[in-house]
Amino acid sequence: MTYLERARDPARIRGLLDAIDRAATRPWTLMEVCGGQTHAIVRFGLAEQLPSKIELLHGPGCPVCVTPIEMIDRAHAIALAPSVILCSFGDMLRVPGSDGDLLACRARGADVRIVYSPLDAVALARKSPDRQVVFFAVGFETTAPANAMAVRAAAAARLPNFSILSSQVVVPPALASILQTPGCRVQAFLGPGHVCTIMGTSQYEAISRVFGVPIAIAGFEPADLLEGMLAAVRQLERGEARVEIAYAHAVRAEGNARARAAIEEVFEVCDRKWRGIGLMPESGLRLRAEYRAFDAERRFDVAASCAAESPLCRSGDVLRGIAKPIECPAFGKQCTPEHPLGATMVSSEGACAAYYRFGRPGGSGQRGTA
Repeated sequence: MTYLERARDPARIRGLLDAIDRAATRPWTLMEVCGGQTHAIVRFGLAEQLPSKIELLHGPGCPVCVTPIEMIDRAHAIALAPSVILCSFGDMLRVPGSDGDLLACRARGADVRIVYSPLDAVALARKSPDRQVVFFAVGFETTAPANAMAVRAAAAARLPNFSILSSQVVVPPALASILQTPGCRVQAFLGPGHVCTIMGTSQYEAISRVFGVPIAIAGFEPADLLEGMLAAVRQLERGEARVEIAYAHAVRAEGNARARAAIEEVFEVCDRKWRGIGLMPESGLRLRAEYRAFDAERRFDVAASCAAESPLCRSGDVLRGIAKPIECPAFGKQCTPEHPLGATMVSSEGACAAYYRFGRPGGSGQRGTA
């Protein structure tokens, strides 16, 4: 049996669901951190199959969703500047700023391109010495090593026409912020497997200890997620609060030393605003002084906008676990994937888009099954 077959094996999934039911003697509320986990939970209908004692909330684990509208507006301004090629991943092209999205900028004449790696943008800069090539760098710690490699490659090649617009964020401060939000109901987290593959678990151990919450590092397939939920519920029932790796075939406590070294060489921690959450201290990454010449914000001197979110959109509440997508009055009405009001309906990992696509109550897609 392959890994995927085992991770989706109905008998194994049923056994894990039964184990969670036996372990839970009272109601517990868990939050999955990663947008990929949210997508899988909604796609396979895991929340509906869990015992009624277990409630899942969706966290801020989609980097596209938490990119602030001001940063998107900066990307628009840079893209519309003369002789600029702006590159990014596909999801970012449809995230609304204060005046449309990057696809609208392209329709107005901007040279906006989809790439599959930041190194593609570096290669483009080599081939286009008469153009400024800017990579819109969005992501959590999982994308930071590749972005660091791109900056190092540009520095080694002494490319004067390459820069990045960094909206890199790091996950742990967001969990601490959520736990301090008035009315927070989160009692345990399913930690982000891919992020911990890079960064390890030390920062999550501090959060677990300070706030007294279990954090089970989980994967992205049904059985992986259920194993994380089972680990979290067992800790809650025993009154424990620690980090437990429930995704051991991918995550080690120490993380990936080479990837972490690349991040630490190129980036330094900074304060960063998150869409729907606000400014969080030490929650972002910016280029270190040695690499500041590749900072697109400095190169283009783009002023911050004063844009506001649509008053109909509750994506900020969805990102903090205060509301679920179907509790937003605009969901599936004024806000759809074709006409999104907020980023959680745009990104493939956004909770609103997942609910809409896979037909959770209030959506229009087909209901997924495990």
